[in-house]
Amino acid sequence: MAVFYSHAEADTIAWAKEYAKSLKPGDVVLLEGTMGAGKTMLAKGIIAGMGILDEVTSPTYAYVNVYGDRLFHFDCYRITSEAQALALGFADYFEEGGICLVEWSENIRGILPETCKILKISGAGDGVREIEF
Repeated sequence: MAVFYSHAEADTIAWAKEYAKSLKPGDVVLLEGTMGAGKTMLAKGIIAGMGILDEVTSPTYAYVNVYGDRLFHFDCYRITSEAQALALGFADYFEEGGICLVEWSENIRGILPETCKILKISGAGDGVREIEF
């Protein structure tokens, strides 16, 4: 894995915009990190990098936000089982051919496609964020 060090939110967004250029239809990107690490900030940058100008918010209570025609942003923090995720139709999104960004993916690990990209964000001290990709 490679590492990028972000020293500000603007760095994270700029990096994520560039990362977005590597994504293609059908990609599932797992955004990993602790609460408040910057997962949603990564999503904001990726979505902006896809040319989508909508306001990006965490889908904590909606479970999934849809941006543009085929970009799906999941927050699985409140999902308690894979059965619940299946009942909500999450698996269907992974087959739509869009790009899926998934926060708290460990809660739905068993229904994820076999091949996923992983972005892991964590604090590296003094306000610096480490993004592994």
